[in-house]
Amino acid sequence: MSTKNINKVLRDFWRKVIRESKSNLNSGGINSSKKLYKSLAFSTVVEKEFIGSTFVMEDYGLYRDKGVSGTVRKFANSPYKYTNKKPPASAFSGWSVRAGLAPRTSSGAFASRKSLQFALANHIFKMGIKPTLFFTEPFERLFKLLPDMIAEAAGDDIETIIDKTIILR
Repeated sequence: MSTKNINKVLRDFWRKVIRESKSNLNSGGINSSKKLYKSLAFSTVVEKEFIGSTFVMEDYGLYRDKGVSGTVRKFANSPYKYTNKKPPASAFSGWSVRAGLAPRTSSGAFASRKSLQFALANHIFKMGIKPTLFFTEPFERLFKLLPDMIAEAAGDDIETIIDKTIILR
């Protein structure tokens, strides 16, 4: 069976989701390392009796999207929460440099970044990570349109098959 049109609809769907997700990362100011931005990708699989799509991104993208409840501040719709394990302080090493945070002692001398990293980890543990929905919002909005688009594409694919069958006979 020809699935050319269905495959095109799926590719176009994911391209739009990724384009809008990347735009949300940029406009939301959550794209400092560009690692998450660059990781957004998809693939479509077309086999004899199966058509599917796969979306991938850095694992921490889920936490940036859905948020993580802290021990003090909670986010109602987040499936993730800190309970007894803090984020590793080392996770904030690169971010603190990119953010231009340079801790100083009371005398004005530069202090170790390690103390800043531990303070950031403690803050995130207590206050959590606010949901951004950078991916969820475009995905859900565009997904509502997908069934009608696939139905139309399937109709076009079936029409192509019928036309080829009639021509061949």
